[in-house]
Amino acid sequence: MFDVAIIGCGPVGAFAANLLGKAGVSVLVIEQEAHPYPLPRAVHLDHEMMRLFQSAGVIDRVAPDMRDTEGHLHVGADHGVIRYMGTVGRARPFSWSNDYFFYQPELEDHLRDALADYANVTVQLGVAFEGLEQGEDAVTLRLSGGRSEQARYVIACDGARSAVRKALDIRLDDLDFEEPWLVVDAEVDGAVRFPDLWGVPEAANLQKLSVMMCDPKRPATIVPGRGNHRRWEFMLLPGEDDRAMMEPQSVAALVEPYLSGVPHKVVRAATYRFHGLIAERWRQGGVFLAGDAAHQTPPFFGQGMCHGLRDAANLAWKLELVLKGQAPDALLDSYQPERDPHVRAVISAAVGAGRYICMLDPEAAAERDAKMREAAKGAQHGTAADLIPAIATGIVATGTPGAGERFIQPRVGDRLLDDVTGGGWRLFTSAPVEGGDIAVIDIATLDDQGAIAAWLADRNADAVLIRPDHYVFGTGKASDLVACRAALIAGVTHQEIAA
Repeated sequence: MFDVAIIGCGPVGAFAANLLGKAGVSVLVIEQEAHPYPLPRAVHLDHEMMRLFQSAGVIDRVAPDMRDTEGHLHVGADHGVIRYMGTVGRARPFSWSNDYFFYQPELEDHLRDALADYANVTVQLGVAFEGLEQGEDAVTLRLSGGRSEQARYVIACDGARSAVRKALDIRLDDLDFEEPWLVVDAEVDGAVRFPDLWGVPEAANLQKLSVMMCDPKRPATIVPGRGNHRRWEFMLLPGEDDRAMMEPQSVAALVEPYLSGVPHKVVRAATYRFHGLIAERWRQGGVFLAGDAAHQTPPFFGQGMCHGLRDAANLAWKLELVLKGQAPDALLDSYQPERDPHVRAVISAAVGAGRYICMLDPEAAAERDAKMREAAKGAQHGTAADLIPAIATGIVATGTPGAGERFIQPRVGDRLLDDVTGGGWRLFTSAPVEGGDIAVIDIATLDDQGAIAAWLADRNADAVLIRPDHYVFGTGKASDLVACRAALIAGVTHQEIAA
């Protein structure tokens, strides 16, 4: 019997298998396709994902194929800028760039290849999930060819049409957003043109931004990919036929304003329905939903795959503790309460952006543009990464300054913090304390130019305890944090700790 079975070996499933493989638990990965899907799908991730790739030991494999970019630009009906979420000149507290673009088949290859490093990870390709039965201590998977396997826990990473979710009869909460779009991927040998734009910030490089054209004549998004890969997403207008819009002549007419005179080759054109959906339950017995099986996010801030990788990171350290007998099974009940608010906040923001991007009434669009420009006057522009809220419940010391935030990753000399201190639970403090299985790091010994000391000073705290997924457990007195963490993992409630 395996410790964990993962259904689906796309980016989320393969990433989860790498994390768990590195943790030393036995993992079975089931994937019905023998080879990764050969065409691009997801294209964007952010600094947090690069840090998670560090944690999984795969950063050196994936980073060379990433293209860092400079944020997002929203353009109104009159082709003037209405919202800028740029990153040029902004501090990088996590060291990585805010935005990266990639080519999904390459990323999947890298993550799958990395699994060969782990003798405790078994990958079965070309094997389909057909059903499951749950017992008291194990889940039995029924697989194609009449085969079966057992695992103590199962993570379903099998996509938006998840067969596991359907087998468990878990419903989706519909956030009331569904719009038809045509996605066009092309190899482009030259700069993409953006005719007639005005109000573009001086620091903005249009070739390194996601540009949302909020034009009621045809809302569209233009995305910079890695290398010479570029993507367009065009909203289908009422009455347009999916199949007709995918025809080469229709696609050529849509991209012509951006690529006139620029050598290019269209590699894919496909229609999608952009949804906002969240599963009502992310755990049923020993089975967990992750990635698109648990939630589907409109793509307007490029957070869909990021959500899935965060799911895997959240589950992995908890499963490791439970499987090694260091925490009760109830620890895993914190998965959905911690992750659902993250996903819901970003989906809500993406749906909100989608509603104004997809506005087709010219008068309403002009009014929208005026309001957004007025609101932007004198305001500090944010980034898509700023949409992620702090974890407000679960395994965090609620009420302490900074609890639930993503912790910074400064450079320590010429290396990154996590590469110097290692992963897992880390307590940064200058006070002597017994941490048990927590790594205690004296901040005075770190050549980080005072970054962590400054972070603590801003929160008037002496110490900070960091979770394995790089979220702040809490701040305060070092010994109190160690005790609070032990209590929460053991199943003591926040109310009982406060009492």
